[in-house]
Amino acid sequence: QVQLVESGGGSVQSGGSLRLSCAASGYTVSRYSMAWFRQAPGKEREGVASIASDGGTNYADSVKGRFTISQDNAKNTLYLQMNSLKPEDTAMYYCAASDTYSYLTRLDRQLYNYWGQGTQVTVSS
Repeated sequence: QVQLVESGGGSVQSGGSLRLSCAASGYTVSRYSMAWFRQAPGKEREGVASIASDGGTNYADSVKGRFTISQDNAKNTLYLQMNSLKPEDTAMYYCAASDTYSYLTRLDRQLYNYWGQGTQVTVSS
């Protein structure tokens, strides 16, 4: 079965950086669209960044220029490099994968069938 395991979260100060990883098993990261979502306490889950099988990417306006989504096909792993972190980036971050769409990069939860358990990111001011 498909498993997505996130890692790399932690606590950092404002302006710091973190790199999140999402190791996939039972799933090939290069075949379909994948994404990162996040959910802060009391808020809805929101899309952060997505990547299509052709390498096309899409970012939420709030993270453009600060976050970079990428994948390593040899390691079958998705990444999210987060720089210039702000307190408002504090949330649980989730990896998501589609088994239907290869070229869509909309940050729409409905596109993604598989989800990881999440990794917590906390940014202090």
